[in-house]
Amino acid sequence: MIKKLFSFGLLSMMLISAAFAQNKPNFVDFINQKHSWVDSVFNTLTPKQRIGQLFLVRAHTNLGQKYVDSVKQVIEKEQLGGLVVFQGGPVRHANMFNQYDKVSKVPLLITFDGEWGLGMRMPDSTISYPYQMTLGAIQNNNLLYEMGRQVARDFHRMGMHFNFAPVVDINNNPNNPVINFRSFGDNKYKVTEKAKAYMDGMVQGGILASLKHFPGHGDTDVDSHHDLPQLRFDKARLDSLEMYPFRQLIKDGAPSVMVAHMNIPALDNTPNIPSSISKKVVTDIIRKELGFRGLTVTDAMDMNGVKKFFPNGEADVMAIEAGHDLLEVSENSGRAIDLVEKAIKSGRLSQADIDARVKKVLAAKLWLGLNQVKPVNTNRLYEDLNTPAAQSLVQRISDAAVTLLKSDRGLKRFDPKKSTSIVSVGIDQTQDFEKGLALQLNDFDQFFIKGDETEEQLKDLMKEAKDNRQIVLVIHDNRSRPRSELVLNDAAKDFIDKIAGRRTISVMFTNPYAMNSVDVMRSSSVLLGYQNDFFMQKAVLKALLKQIKPEGKLPVSISEDLENGTGL
Repeated sequence: MIKKLFSFGLLSMMLISAAFAQNKPNFVDFINQKHSWVDSVFNTLTPKQRIGQLFLVRAHTNLGQKYVDSVKQVIEKEQLGGLVVFQGGPVRHANMFNQYDKVSKVPLLITFDGEWGLGMRMPDSTISYPYQMTLGAIQNNNLLYEMGRQVARDFHRMGMHFNFAPVVDINNNPNNPVINFRSFGDNKYKVTEKAKAYMDGMVQGGILASLKHFPGHGDTDVDSHHDLPQLRFDKARLDSLEMYPFRQLIKDGAPSVMVAHMNIPALDNTPNIPSSISKKVVTDIIRKELGFRGLTVTDAMDMNGVKKFFPNGEADVMAIEAGHDLLEVSENSGRAIDLVEKAIKSGRLSQADIDARVKKVLAAKLWLGLNQVKPVNTNRLYEDLNTPAAQSLVQRISDAAVTLLKSDRGLKRFDPKKSTSIVSVGIDQTQDFEKGLALQLNDFDQFFIKGDETEEQLKDLMKEAKDNRQIVLVIHDNRSRPRSELVLNDAAKDFIDKIAGRRTISVMFTNPYAMNSVDVMRSSSVLLGYQNDFFMQKAVLKALLKQIKPEGKLPVSISEDLENGTGL
């Protein structure tokens, strides 16, 4: 009966999706067609206001009312195309959107970095889904599609339209400082499949999605927020690996592509030129070679990776010259609009080309239904963004990601009635996993290791921990973003190596690459939870208590013994 109900539910979801897809025209085809609403709006705009439609301004509500008001003045004066929304709260954001739309001649295109949902910018008040690296472990991509649909619902409820996700960078550099856990993994085929599921869920849910960061930011060791990374690979390597997901997903109807700030001599040998403002990259490769007819958007134009070598607004003009439809977060949009207007008058830029891009942006707004924009209703907004159904989906996704890296012998032998030592590393007080486990145990001792203890301190702790019949070693990365290496001293690492024996089940709430920071593989069983959030702690606890079977697979290769796809 349960299987029949599930099948019926899945069928219903598929039928709803199919109906939506039939009612909503193909986005890429739509924005390249003529529309009377687009023409009528275009004709009401001055030349400067038309240029303004190509710019997205930074918007916050966590910086005070003075900041909110200052952005409102910019929108009213420059009639910009839309917002890139950053930190704040959902109700404050919704009120801000309503204010801004009142002073805008054209409804604003409201964009957001929501790789793991609204919680990426509003973690205290909205739902965060697992990181893409965690999603990379899941074997059922329908869950990613469901996540995309739910993210689209949340965007609609917030009055937002465009998610700068999914990340389709292939993370084949474990030390990547900027992508890393934001990637689905290091296998180009799996990355593409998972990105497609997430993208399809969002687009069929009625919002725009953007592939990022073209041509692939996964094998860099510099963060483009701070400096200009360089990719020294040849064109053949870039074609076969980095660009693979972009090429495939463009064929599958991707609405948008975001271009990264990277210097790639094989694609454009102009000294120090970022790919984001290179005509050879944006027009020659994305448009002509890959045949992309959707929206191209820059990564944020206030990042050092683009403005370092092309300051004072020159990068903005070059981004337009390169062929972009939208510029994200110009350092000074008023200055940029003036410079673009001068470039048109001088003949550097084509008026007809600019007008065509403005009409594409307006057509995107029409596709999104912004010809009938309504104020966001803030009544019960918080409750609508934190529904039981969405929270249940987060947990189902988390459960599906849990990965058993070594033997189920320890799990089978684990007995809550036996005396147990819970040894928690990286924290100094109990978290959800420890609290939940303690409720199941008859007799246990709890130990904490912060990671800076002396060898002598840990020697005494080792003796106490080994007094019990079974040991659960729990390693947490308690930082807000999981890194590739754990911050533990040599004494703590040596302790972990010695306690991870046949009586021990080891649990890792860490970035998978952190498996190389410690040696837990002598444990009877090893469970990987990918991140330290409560939903992953709950999922791994369920696996330990035999309430679910771990079905996740490693999305990256960590060592010769722990390769992509490992999981029992």
